[in-house]
Amino acid sequence: MAARWIEQVTGSFEDKKRWHRYKERKALLPAPYRTATDGLERYIMYAGAISKGDVLAQMLEDLADLMEQGAADGLPVRGIVGEDPVDFAETFIANYADGQWISKERRRLIDAIDESAAQDQA
Repeated sequence: MAARWIEQVTGSFEDKKRWHRYKERKALLPAPYRTATDGLERYIMYAGAISKGDVLAQMLEDLADLMEQGAADGLPVRGIVGEDPVDFAETFIANYADGQWISKERRRLIDAIDESAAQDQA
């Protein structure tokens, strides 16, 4: 009972565990991949506007998977992210749009306009 209340205040314990596992995985990456992951993580945190902890955790786990696989295959960082890292990051973020706060606001806007249109017809 107390754990549920604490999680409502602090967030999911499972998401926190996933975050720590991700950080451990990132620390084990070879330096160039770790540096790239740091940069992508920072960009995701600022530009991603992810409001759901589970979506953010999944996103970062997928990023770690991608970097680990690239390192294992000997693929250079540019081979993973391409020549435009911002485009890569934006495309990566777009795959997790359901976790962005703006998605909720877009739905609210659509609902408001639909309601307004229904009132116009009445």
